[in-house]
Amino acid sequence: MARAPGRHPPARYELLVDGHLDDYWSAWFGDVTVTREGAGTTSLSGLVADQAELHGLLAKIRDLGLTLISLTRIETADVGDHEIDSPR
Repeated sequence: MARAPGRHPPARYELLVDGHLDDYWSAWFGDVTVTREGAGTTSLSGLVADQAELHGLLAKIRDLGLTLISLTRIETADVGDHEIDSPR
């Protein structure tokens, strides 16, 4: 089945922000895993359905006044139409 131009399958992303987020913020970010990292940073990782959902995550980061350090698309092998490997 061909995709519409500009349409991409879901992809796994990792966003790194400055500061440590408390556990209760996990629910606000939905299905994204929130992990406190060393050096006072927090990573947000998970499957993102499309660009609209990615922009929604970025808006939440902005609304919390967090500093975005990096945004990385995690390359994974496609297993099925929209299934991908587990996070690293």
